[in-house]
Amino acid sequence: MKLISNMRATSRKKRVGLVTILFTAVVSLIASLVFSAVVYMRDEANKIDDARANRAVTSAIRSFQTRLASTVQDNAVWDDAFKSIGSANASAWAYENWGKTSEDYPLYDVAVVLKPTGAVLSAYRKGAPFDAHSEFGNSIGELAARASASGQRAVTSFVPTTEGVYLAAAGAIQPFEDGPSQEALSTLVFAKLLTPDIVAQLDETFDIGGLRLVATPSPDKLSMPLLGNHGRSVAYLHWPSRMPGNLTFDGVYRSLLAAGTLFLIFVVAIIATAVAVIRGLQRDTVAARFKATHDSLTGLLNRAGLLDEIDVAKSSLTGQQALALIDLDGFKDVNDAWGHAIGDELIKLVANRLTKTLTHTETICRLGGDEFAFLGSANQIGICSKALVQALQEPFRIGGRTIEVGASIGTALLTSDIPDGYELLRRADMALYEAKESGRGRIVDYLGELDLQRNQRAAMEDKLRRAVENREVRPAFQPLVDAKTGSLRGVEALARWVPDTGPVSPEVFITVAERAGLIDELGRQILEMSIETASSWNDIGLSVNVSPVQLRNPEFAVVVEKVLETRGFDPSRLTLEITEGVLMSNPEQAKRSIARLKAIGVKFALDDFGCGYASIGALREFGFDRMKIDRSLVTALQEEKGAGILSATLSLAHALDIPVTAEGVETQEQANTLTACGCDQLQGYFVGKPMGAKQIEDAFLKAAA
Repeated sequence: MKLISNMRATSRKKRVGLVTILFTAVVSLIASLVFSAVVYMRDEANKIDDARANRAVTSAIRSFQTRLASTVQDNAVWDDAFKSIGSANASAWAYENWGKTSEDYPLYDVAVVLKPTGAVLSAYRKGAPFDAHSEFGNSIGELAARASASGQRAVTSFVPTTEGVYLAAAGAIQPFEDGPSQEALSTLVFAKLLTPDIVAQLDETFDIGGLRLVATPSPDKLSMPLLGNHGRSVAYLHWPSRMPGNLTFDGVYRSLLAAGTLFLIFVVAIIATAVAVIRGLQRDTVAARFKATHDSLTGLLNRAGLLDEIDVAKSSLTGQQALALIDLDGFKDVNDAWGHAIGDELIKLVANRLTKTLTHTETICRLGGDEFAFLGSANQIGICSKALVQALQEPFRIGGRTIEVGASIGTALLTSDIPDGYELLRRADMALYEAKESGRGRIVDYLGELDLQRNQRAAMEDKLRRAVENREVRPAFQPLVDAKTGSLRGVEALARWVPDTGPVSPEVFITVAERAGLIDELGRQILEMSIETASSWNDIGLSVNVSPVQLRNPEFAVVVEKVLETRGFDPSRLTLEITEGVLMSNPEQAKRSIARLKAIGVKFALDDFGCGYASIGALREFGFDRMKIDRSLVTALQEEKGAGILSATLSLAHALDIPVTAEGVETQEQANTLTACGCDQLQGYFVGKPMGAKQIEDAFLKAAA
């Protein structure tokens, strides 16, 4: 019995020992697995938080760059700035508008204006002048070169100086409506010093913690390079890792050592803590994602957010989608008249009205400036666009002001042949351009013909550019004769372009030249060739048409003076013909050019009178030497009231003591009537079609001799 009892005891001990060992092994294994899991979660939590911090710092830098770039772009792409920087008082104007502001303006400390040659026109730091090249070195010139190649988009770069690191933004100073000029442009540069206060503000705004600006980052901290020109690091932002995983691990580790018997509770606590940390990081990630995909002013989706939504719509099978781009009509006038603060308030009100109008559209975006977009059902895009145009025609009230804007809209369908959101945006943008070109408040749907038209316009521009370079556009001359005697009194030079494919109408290629920035050079060439031809025609007058775009150029009068001086042509023989469009577009600059040229004897004629809105006051103010009545008044002579309208027009001219030329005279009867009514000169096919110089000499000058 004892043996049996001992055997049983031994067996129990063995079993107990075995169970103990097994339990110890299982517990040890579980503890090891738990500990390994905790260590893994600690490290992953640290990595996730570090990634969040990196994204936050990236967003902070981009936000800082975007604000300064937008400020430069708003100031550089500005008609008044473009005009004033090219004037004699450019330096004073730059100081009043930018240099003085740098003293206390929160968005920049430095305002520099560089001439097209790279020389400094104006340089102010905190309202005081300073040596920009000495302080910024070659960086400012390199930044200006990048800005010149970037069209209307501003460029940024971090620049190290003896004072500290600046964020600099540069933009080519150019007109808003007409796009970049073909001539070399001046450059506007704004710079903001990254002071400890600025860095602290970024730190607080983007919830980074301990953000500092250093020349060389510490190896035990996270860092982000600040890139200068050519992508070189000029400084670093570094900050300590929060290491949330370590904090969690320390708490759990102490608990594991203190109470092994509460192992399961500790596991639950570890899991709960890890879940809480991960959820917190997920919330931070969602917040950072929201900032990256939403507009800070309106809360709407931004361009990045829209592209994401387009990708989702493209992969969706819920029906065809369409994109509408919206551009506010007249928004720049609001900014110019009331300032950017009122403009921002207007943008927020517009965003609110979009949201209320497009109740069935979730994807509403602000792409920047005054451009919005929405993505919706292809079946509803037209209805929504019309409703939106009507809604935005209602006035806005801001601080006691009544502000009216409108909207132009371009739409494009998200079809299967569109590879990505960028192509859809491009198509909608082309439709929007067509809508704005055809007038305000228009809605245009994208069609393949728009690409064809764009290619045709580009081909025409390229062809015309080569023609101008080769001086292939030549003048033809239409005679101007005395109404009573029929003798030649002058000729009007008319631009003619006859490429290999056949003649191109002036109405076509002059418009192309104006849009492509070729009109100044083309106008100068026609003037030179016309004067060269007419120089030997004794006292015969020469009339040359001038585009309103030419008169908006502050250098126009200088160019004409130089051509007259070079050719030795009597200024009193030259008459420049301008249309009523000059009276409506930048009249002050036109008036200055006219006054300067009239002072040396050049005459000016108002062309196409009677088909526009020229007033008596404008005729007096501009001091025209001659009035050319439009061919529509001549053609209307056969109508019941045509003679009366013509008589009234001529009476007005006589009252103002302005001689009158009648255009479009095609019959003897018209010539007789016009002469009887008081026209002193006649022009038209009855007198003679546009012809070459030899034909003019054979038909008029030799006969007169």
